[in-house]
Amino acid sequence: MKTFAALMLLAGSAAAADVTYGEHGMALFGGKDGLYASHLPMFHAPHDYQVVLQVHVADPATDAALRQRLDGKTALWTIAPEKFELSRLAPQAARPLKRFNADLVLGHFEQGGKTQYAASTIVVDKILMFRKLSPEASASSTANYMQIGSGVQRYLVKQIDSRPDYDHIVAYRATPGTSAEPVTLIKQALRQPSPAELAVALHTRGDAIGGTIYFYTDDLK
Repeated sequence: MKTFAALMLLAGSAAAADVTYGEHGMALFGGKDGLYASHLPMFHAPHDYQVVLQVHVADPATDAALRQRLDGKTALWTIAPEKFELSRLAPQAARPLKRFNADLVLGHFEQGGKTQYAASTIVVDKILMFRKLSPEASASSTANYMQIGSGVQRYLVKQIDSRPDYDHIVAYRATPGTSAEPVTLIKQALRQPSPAELAVALHTRGDAIGGTIYFYTDDLK
């Protein structure tokens, strides 16, 4: 009887979850000035949303250690979270997701990355982007990048707006007075923009581009 009741409870929970329920891996980047998480999207449910968050780790010691390890570097870190409904990260969600548990991984969590901080609690501070992706084939002649951060250390996150497309996160150092507005480049198929092209779009020096944190095309074909 207890087994039957447990199964019914699980069935009820599954029925209550919407189509965005799943394990939503994220790229993790930032440093002392802020921590950010970018959902690794696809063109099918439950992953067909581009989502960028500002976050922190609930445990102060882990948060400080992580920021120090990330600060000024471009090594890929990822978040391997518990399952949840991605729709709960929408700005107007009825039941907004305020925090979730996750392993913090140096490298890609599905491609040989090594867990550095297990079972950490991630607190969602701010939703910077939440966009549903269209599965229809389309082309764009430009690549538009959102800027994250307003100080010296900043990041560019490409807006996914065509299919096929690429997911791209770049670190750069801004000079005083640099605009925090989005930047646009000429898009050349799925080729990764060069540091020189990014520098021209930002009206800055080539050595200001710190490098690519994440670039991936396979999930967006």
